Amino acid sequence: MALQWLSLIGTIWLQCITGTNTNFPAYSTQLKKILSLSQTQLNNLAFASDAGKLLGWISGIAASYLPLWLVLFIGSSLGLIGYGVQFLFLADKISSLSYVHIFLLTMLAGNSICWLNTVCYIVTIKNFPLDRQLAVGISTSYVGLCAKIFTDIVDVVNTSSASSRAENYLLLNAILPLIVCFFSAPLLRELNLAKSRNLVGGFVCLFVITIVTGSYAVISSLDAPFVNKLPNLVDVIVMGVLLVAPLLVPAAEKIRETMQKKCWVRREMRVHAILPEQEIVASGSSTSFPSSFMEIESQNDVAEERGNGRMVCGVGVKEEVGVKVMLKRVDFWLYFFAYFFGATIGLVFLNNLGQIAESRGSSATSSLVSLSSAFSFFGRLIPSLLDFCSSKKKTKISRPALITTMMAPMAGAFFLLINKGNIFLHISTSIVGISTGAITSIAVSTTTELFGTKKFGINHNVLVANIPIGSYLFGDLAALLYNRAGNKDGSCIGVKCYETTFIIWGCLCSFGTFLAFILHARTRKFYSQIA
Repeated sequence: MALQWLSLIGTIWLQCITGTNTNFPAYSTQLKKILSLSQTQLNNLAFASDAGKLLGWISGIAASYLPLWLVLFIGSSLGLIGYGVQFLFLADKISSLSYVHIFLLTMLAGNSICWLNTVCYIVTIKNFPLDRQLAVGISTSYVGLCAKIFTDIVDVVNTSSASSRAENYLLLNAILPLIVCFFSAPLLRELNLAKSRNLVGGFVCLFVITIVTGSYAVISSLDAPFVNKLPNLVDVIVMGVLLVAPLLVPAAEKIRETMQKKCWVRREMRVHAILPEQEIVASGSSTSFPSSFMEIESQNDVAEERGNGRMVCGVGVKEEVGVKVMLKRVDFWLYFFAYFFGATIGLVFLNNLGQIAESRGSSATSSLVSLSSAFSFFGRLIPSLLDFCSSKKKTKISRPALITTMMAPMAGAFFLLINKGNIFLHISTSIVGISTGAITSIAVSTTTELFGTKKFGINHNVLVANIPIGSYLFGDLAALLYNRAGNKDGSCIGVKCYETTFIIWGCLCSFGTFLAFILHARTRKFYSQIA
């Protein structure tokens, strides 16, 4: 039905603005100068945004008892307060904020993202039980566009003042999620789908639209002489059109359903015209519209036990466990630390991208942020594309195996950054962006497959609690090494500023790859059973 697709479109729009923390590198340098922060203090602000995830489990509990629209507006209201008060401070409307206040406000804003993401995950998992990875992958891929969308809008204002640019980002971070929630809330609801349907055509159309959108985002983000840059306003308009384009899918679905109903009515009219009324009754013909036109039963729509794992509505689930049981499992801790030494380190790198670019003498910070955002978009989409292709061959790709595959090149990217050329900075940023995005997307399905769907809202928020922990540890490590290599005034220019950091990150990411491989070996039997 069209409502099923509209719920996915709603999550796509919402995910476009749930990556407000990814905008931090675009204005972190300006914020550092405006507030006279040290590198460690600046890193702690980046940590504060991630620290909000430590309380993300609250949103999971709230989603179990409150209407989803209310959870949405709670999350957007927290962001409005967190970013809005900071905006008022930079705009000289408030003069009494200390560094501690800004830290707590940033943490509050970071927590708001958890509320919005929880709603998106619940809607896609519940409304697309047989195509969960496809729906989640397409939806979450648009998080990768958040930094680009916000940067494009800020560029339209075309201000050269550092303080004005930082103010614009904070203002957008405060009000844009609330506006998008207002339009998306009516679409984001759980649908009682008794039976599965053939959704291949709709997903193909969405994949095409998504790939076109991502390709445009990458090309328009490249700071290269062969790229003809569009005017800023035109760039925003084109992105807007591409974000509205997914509405073609539910529109086409509605037309298809209408045409099928008309065809059935005409067939019934012909039957009534040819057969006497007695024969119609005897043959069992009915004038009610058959549900088979609206919902096509799938052979997978039956619960099936297979060894240690089981199929729930066609979806492989190893066990349905709560957070207390999950924390006692070896698989969880392998999963936790693989994520910790993989995607989390990638996020810390992206949070420090502004300072890394400045230390290497690059002035293209905004371009790098947009580039990492665009490649993160494709990274989040990769698992869905693989799932879609493998479904044709009736094979099941192990999620831990995918995580292992995506972490290996990221480890190499950190070692590549030891080279001082700016080309290596762009290549490594692209690799880290695509790998981090892919792992983030894969993790949603991995959590549900290993620990079930009933307690997903809480379980997954416990998992991503590793992000603020890693943000603090790895970020402060980078800040300390930066200060040690820097001048007396706290500034540092040259590859030496982050050289040791990149070596350490590369080694840790390699260890994370090894942990992911062990998790793959432990769960290989389960994935072979649900293939």
